[in-house]
Amino acid sequence: MSEKKKQKKPSRQQVYTLLVQVGRKDGDGLPEGATGGALMIYASGVDEAEAVRETVAILKQADLAPLDVTGYGTLDERLEQGHDINGEERELMARALEENSVIVAQMTPFFDGEDLNDVAGPVQ
Repeated sequence: MSEKKKQKKPSRQQVYTLLVQVGRKDGDGLPEGATGGALMIYASGVDEAEAVRETVAILKQADLAPLDVTGYGTLDERLEQGHDINGEERELMARALEENSVIVAQMTPFFDGEDLNDVAGPVQ
């Protein structure tokens, strides 16, 4: 009798690009004098809602204070919208998918009342 090897089901995971605005909290690692910050994140999930939930949970575990999350969609959705996505971004997205993880690609601190509108242009 030959054993049939179980075929691995294709993953439904996708990677979503998220922009997370954070406030201040003790131990958050933001520079002294910062009033908050923005994080560009690539997060895997079966849908964007799951990617957001996982991201917020991980950021809270890292002593950050997530205030707002803006989703920009998957790689394909961003390409359809005309976003310019360089090789480094694509590598980070592939890594997030492979590792089923949340990757912080960039962190921008806010100072003197700055907010997301002051420091971040549209995702391209």
